[in-house]
Amino acid sequence: MTTVCELNKCAGCMACIDICPKDCIKIEDDIQYLNAKIDDNKCINCGQCHRVCQRNNPANVREPIAWYQGWADKIIRQNSSSGGISSAIEKAFICSGGVVASCKLIDGDYKFVLARSENELQGFAGSKYVKSNPLGIYKSVKKELQKGQKVLFLGLPCQVSSMKNCIGEELGENLYTIDLICHGTPSIKILRMALKEYGVNIDNCKEILFRHNTRFELDTDVKKVVPSRVGDFYTKAFLNGIDYTENCYSCHYAQGERVSDLTLGDSWGSDIHEEEKDGISLALVQSEKGKELLDMSEVILKNVDLEKAKIPNTQLRHPTTLRPEHDIFFNELNKGRGFKRSVFKCYPKWCFKQELKMKLIKMHLISPGGGKGYEIGVIEK
Repeated sequence: MTTVCELNKCAGCMACIDICPKDCIKIEDDIQYLNAKIDDNKCINCGQCHRVCQRNNPANVREPIAWYQGWADKIIRQNSSSGGISSAIEKAFICSGGVVASCKLIDGDYKFVLARSENELQGFAGSKYVKSNPLGIYKSVKKELQKGQKVLFLGLPCQVSSMKNCIGEELGENLYTIDLICHGTPSIKILRMALKEYGVNIDNCKEILFRHNTRFELDTDVKKVVPSRVGDFYTKAFLNGIDYTENCYSCHYAQGERVSDLTLGDSWGSDIHEEEKDGISLALVQSEKGKELLDMSEVILKNVDLEKAKIPNTQLRHPTTLRPEHDIFFNELNKGRGFKRSVFKCYPKWCFKQELKMKLIKMHLISPGGGKGYEIGVIEK
């Protein structure tokens, strides 16, 4: 098998597919690993796929020149996972005549699309703890830039790196980039499997929530996955970092130097305690474009101790650590045990407790409300 990058280290950015002139590359997703496979019978050895691949050629990273914590206005903030700065920037960028590229849930997949109006920004907000699908967005952004249009691209660091590789310096003047602090991402197949076991068909979902401000819990518009006082298995696996694809554990971009104009994440452990319950964003500025994006958004910005902010945001220091439970989880999954049973094998006491709560609620022996879901810091040691 010929692959674009090192075997089992593909991030699924799909830039190689967009750039290939012979349509001879496909992403193989076997849940634990992604691989960009080349059809040798069609390949003309032009080398373009290797050139744009962020694993083979990581885009340049830069030290932040400024760093802040802050939040957007009340309406934007209450519909966001954190302080809402990304949504405020997207809105301002559209109002300035620009085009925004980001991902939203479409037909059971998180696809990247272009937004030209405020209405089209719907679905971009909120954390998405799963692999997204950037197929086609590199071509779309390039076309806009060739027309002289300003484009804002929001994605994971690996996706930003691939976008910069695809666009090149000549068209890069009108490209603005935001990367999101990323812990790692599971295959969409895992989310689909987990929701199915909870009685939800992802294809019927118009909205999936992974967070409610600082509270972590999986929820959908089709059906409430679990009662408020019960923890769901998908969130447990994600927060403990056991179900990401293999490439995430050796991520080149999990460091203090960043690949984009502006980096956004959560300002965990902020000293502005009265604002924590509503969510506070962390913003790292790497360029004048990044500063321009913050200035146009008119968000509230406060000083932040960057070194202190890096403590809970471990991906500003190193990739997620590969834990023993990772191998247990995938071994069980590969044996056909199913998602919930595979998580149960890793955390039997915790899982038993959640299943017991579910039964007691169904028997009306305890109420379904009153729980707080997951708060940051629940990861088992």
